[in-house]
Amino acid sequence: MPIPDLAESFVGAVNKVTLGATKEQGGTRTSTITVGGAKNVVYAGSPGDAGEKPVIAMDVLDVKPEDWPDILAEPYGDVLDNPAQWAKKCIDEFGADLICLKFEGIHPDTQDKDAEHAENVTKQILEAVGVPLILWGCGNNEKDNLVMPKVSEAAKGENCLVGTVEEDNYKALTAIALADGHHLITAAPLDINIAKQVNILTSDMGFPLEKIVTFQSTGALGYGIEYAYSIQERQRLAALSGDKMMAMPMICDVGFEAWRAKEAKTVDAPEWGAAQDRGPIWEATTAVCLLQAGADIIRMRHPRAVKAVKNFINQIWK
Repeated sequence: MPIPDLAESFVGAVNKVTLGATKEQGGTRTSTITVGGAKNVVYAGSPGDAGEKPVIAMDVLDVKPEDWPDILAEPYGDVLDNPAQWAKKCIDEFGADLICLKFEGIHPDTQDKDAEHAENVTKQILEAVGVPLILWGCGNNEKDNLVMPKVSEAAKGENCLVGTVEEDNYKALTAIALADGHHLITAAPLDINIAKQVNILTSDMGFPLEKIVTFQSTGALGYGIEYAYSIQERQRLAALSGDKMMAMPMICDVGFEAWRAKEAKTVDAPEWGAAQDRGPIWEATTAVCLLQAGADIIRMRHPRAVKAVKNFINQIWK
């Protein structure tokens, strides 16, 4: 039975957001990326209702990851201690649409790197690749409030996506995004009401709703995926129902969550199948599930998973 056309019952749409700025737009990016624009749920309605194709952002950390399993680290060879070359490999060889620079090394519980380090890494990656960037803090609000202003300034004019903004730190990050012309990621812990509240708080500071991407804590396959899916789905339906405070494109952190699963990273469990296949399959399956709930940007890590998910996207959003 064909899926019914639900478009007539929807009065709203997901906002379109364009990331990156070319030379003509005051930046140095060689391309821009637009996400959002859906006027219906995934698979329903006409092709014109589908909006822009979802995109894949591959993670690049500011420091060499110490906790990545060999199966995940192996495809990157010797570039994991060189963020600029790492980013270039993700674009040139693995087909990433954009880069998510995650500042893992500035966290006080890891290497406690300073703002100068983060600023330098940002500049190096901007020089290495021409795609738009996502600049993602370490998650410690106090440290992010110290470091992210320098990161934002280093990428001023590049129209990056900066985050994450939460109830406890929205003022500082919103102010720097306004000053430096960036977009914002507003975050919530798998709670649609908190997500809406953060959007309201950010908007009250004068930040345009059309420059926001929302992030709900992502659940991986076997670790809360059904709840994450339901939250994403409810958010998409709220946007289609005309709720302007929920009409933002969505981003999911699939790579980090999928590779935390013991089924993805455990090697000595032959009864679970080949170790070199399990992780990429775990990541790809998680991504495909959340894409079907309406996610617009997927953060990923393993190139085999990226290839599989890009193939899915190209088949569905023709």
